[in-house]
Amino acid sequence: MKNKTELRQKYKALRNSLSENEIEEMSLSIANKILALPIWERTYFHIFLPITEHKEINTEFILHILSGKDKEIVVSKCDFKTCNLVHFLLTDNTKIKKNEYNIPEPIDGIEVPSHKIDVVFVPLLAFDIKGHRVGYGKGFYDKFLSECKPDVIKIGLSFFEPEKLITDIFEGDVKLDYCVTPNSIYSF
Repeated sequence: MKNKTELRQKYKALRNSLSENEIEEMSLSIANKILALPIWERTYFHIFLPITEHKEINTEFILHILSGKDKEIVVSKCDFKTCNLVHFLLTDNTKIKKNEYNIPEPIDGIEVPSHKIDVVFVPLLAFDIKGHRVGYGKGFYDKFLSECKPDVIKIGLSFFEPEKLITDIFEGDVKLDYCVTPNSIYSF
């Protein structure tokens, strides 16, 4: 049992110890596992673009699957003043640029309202067996997920297996429906 601060430190260190090769292999395993999820009749899929400096999951493999299945792919831009995410359709014309925090973001494009999104792939540092997650602590995703429709499917992506319990969960923390690791799919 650990609190979010302890878990952030632990999993940042674990992630930093991964080689580029391990990240690629584990990211591919996660993408292959996603194919087994009951999500493919949905249309609008929101995905994060990885911060390579933070050794995040390479979501390119998932992007290939989504475009191969002709899904509408949505990516976000952060507004650090309001901690809001603005969502844009990812098209062949979308220009992606890293912001000051090295987050790859669309410069502009066709805006998509939160309530249209059917499936969200959620970045995280850690998660527990109840489906609670630990992010970077800015609250962008909790805010965004609370704006989505009630039946939006929330899928965490993690290189690591779950913790037993995150001790400091808040009312506003939005639980995941699934979390996919290189070895397993957890359903909550």
